[in-house]
Amino acid sequence: MQVLFLSPAYPPEMIEYTRGLAEVGAKVLGVGDTPAHALPERVKPYLSDYLQVPSIMNEGDLVARVKQWLGHRKVDRVEAQWEILVLAAARLREVLGVSGMSYDTVLGFRDKQLMKERVAKAGLRVPYAFRARTEKDVRDAAHTIGFPVILKPIAGAGSADTYRIQNNEELERILPALRHVPEVSVEEFVDGEEFTFDTICIDGEPVYMNVAQYLPRPLIARTNEWISPVIVTVSDLNQPKIRKGIELGKGVLKALGMGTGFTHMEWYLKSNGEVVFGEIGCRPGGAHLVDQMNYTNDIDLFREWARVVCWRHFAASQRRVYNTAIIFKRAQGEGYIRQVHGLEAYKRRFGQWLCAEQLLPVGAHRRNWKQTLVSDGFLIVRHPRWEDALMMADAAATDIQMFASR
Repeated sequence: MQVLFLSPAYPPEMIEYTRGLAEVGAKVLGVGDTPAHALPERVKPYLSDYLQVPSIMNEGDLVARVKQWLGHRKVDRVEAQWEILVLAAARLREVLGVSGMSYDTVLGFRDKQLMKERVAKAGLRVPYAFRARTEKDVRDAAHTIGFPVILKPIAGAGSADTYRIQNNEELERILPALRHVPEVSVEEFVDGEEFTFDTICIDGEPVYMNVAQYLPRPLIARTNEWISPVIVTVSDLNQPKIRKGIELGKGVLKALGMGTGFTHMEWYLKSNGEVVFGEIGCRPGGAHLVDQMNYTNDIDLFREWARVVCWRHFAASQRRVYNTAIIFKRAQGEGYIRQVHGLEAYKRRFGQWLCAEQLLPVGAHRRNWKQTLVSDGFLIVRHPRWEDALMMADAAATDIQMFASR
């Protein structure tokens, strides 16, 4: 089994997927724009071969170089777990004659307007939305839908360049900030709780499922620096509150023609009980969500994804033991981390439930909280009881404080 894997060392979590492939017996042929000598030592043992390209983002050049490099060698799978490379992987499959999801199918997971159109065609509830390429398009769409509206990139990832617009004045103020985005989706704002639906699929059928809740909704968290965003996986997937969301998610997978691999979907639960589709990617969730799922089940989904991709088999336990919360921290002030208050007391209080603590150390420079959800670090805690997991997450959000200065 030979697997061509795009960008095996960046972002850093890609090393875990490379490891997973090697551990289930695949020969991993890595392709990236990091020089071979600069690859992290940790990833090198998992690679059977490696090609450096000038730019992993230049799809045409990437395809030509990979084809020349492979020569007469055959690969069995072409995979990418980084959102911005899933279309390049699909193009390589078609050029190399490798089975897997087609370019058109993957486009349905990448182009947010096309995505909604295909999901709506299957009779599933999606936000009302329009594709906009000019500022006039945006204004016309916003007035057709009615405020509030959401503006987001058609091919975006996460909540980058995403805005909730309340009125005409806000719209005119935000439009200049989106001039670097070629196409945006202007869509209805759906008021409700926000959840994920995550899967590993074989031919579109989930062999592993996960639901997590955002607290608060990402759009609120990314516009208020003082908030410590929290994501909590749900141990009990049979509860009535989320059952309709799971059924919606399964319908979306069918509507978009999902093949084999990871998916990450977001959906809304309105106060009247209606569930509404948000968006979906044919790749795993970021910001350590896979780590959370691993802690929820006490399994290794990096390896299980690889086993599914290579051998079409999921071997790990499906038993969901814990509700697992990740809490992202943001320091007060600018510059360098100078103080961290409350961490040791928190560890003494909840140490037995603490899975990971990766806060930036004193002396480290603050990250740009608007560009990365991970912000200035995170903690992961878990507990069999939902209420206790929420309580520990709230304590980490409020009792641990980080301070920065220049």
